[in-house]
Amino acid sequence: MRIHHLNCISTCPLGGALMDGHSTSLRGRLACHCLLVEANNTLVLIDTGFGLRDVADPRSRLSRFFLTLLSPDFREEFTAIRQIAALGYDPRDVRHIVLTHLDFDHAGGLDDFPHARVHMMSKEREVAEAQRTMLDRMRYRPQQWSRRDQWVIYPALSGERWYDFECVRELQGVPPEILLVPLVGHTLGHAGVAVERTGGSWVLQAGDAYFYHAEMDVERPRCTPGLRFYQWMMEQDRPARLHNQQRLRDLKRKHAKAVRIVSSHDVVEFEGTVHRASGALPARPVRA
Repeated sequence: MRIHHLNCISTCPLGGALMDGHSTSLRGRLACHCLLVEANNTLVLIDTGFGLRDVADPRSRLSRFFLTLLSPDFREEFTAIRQIAALGYDPRDVRHIVLTHLDFDHAGGLDDFPHARVHMMSKEREVAEAQRTMLDRMRYRPQQWSRRDQWVIYPALSGERWYDFECVRELQGVPPEILLVPLVGHTLGHAGVAVERTGGSWVLQAGDAYFYHAEMDVERPRCTPGLRFYQWMMEQDRPARLHNQQRLRDLKRKHAKAVRIVSSHDVVEFEGTVHRASGALPARPVRA
């Protein structure tokens, strides 16, 4: 198993250090941390970040509100499909995409891989397609979903146990070393994705279960005020979100050597994992 960590277009949210904890300008910087997994002669992409069509015409694809708030750093070379090609792979070999959830900054690249099967929790599809609230209509963008016939969904109340998490699913056609781990809260169908590395340890991509690395401090969890507000604004089930954050801290406390937990947007985590700046493209394959 080889895991490549990709930053698939950073966002630059209003608030500077109030958001990311260190920026000196009005806008901060957040990563869009996706994983590319090479396993059994196939490629599996975990989240897509923004895609080529988002870069080409963001106003038709994304809401004006989030474009203004987050000001994504749209550069074609940072899309998943371009980074995969730059690493020497054929993007057509991406046979599966596993989504933590369907927010616009996680699913924007789906159209770049029309041949891939897309795996997600069933509740995520249900809520995203219902478009019940104004926030749902801004965060879930059907413009990004040209091949819904390729979606494969999984119920939340069945599956096996993985460490202290229940209802964990193996995925149809996906190597068994990749698991979908329900982490409801940020959205009602939100999940993490666990990948077993060679040697038996794991990487858990926890998606938007948390946003700031210090939220995983097992002794004194904390978050910047801007990201604390953003999480409150976006959450669909606050008690579940906070409960799952605590479960992730407990996992880190008990199994830090066996499981490395990363989130989607923390720059410190991303750069600490890949040992390069979040604004630098991968120059060579990185073995995780």
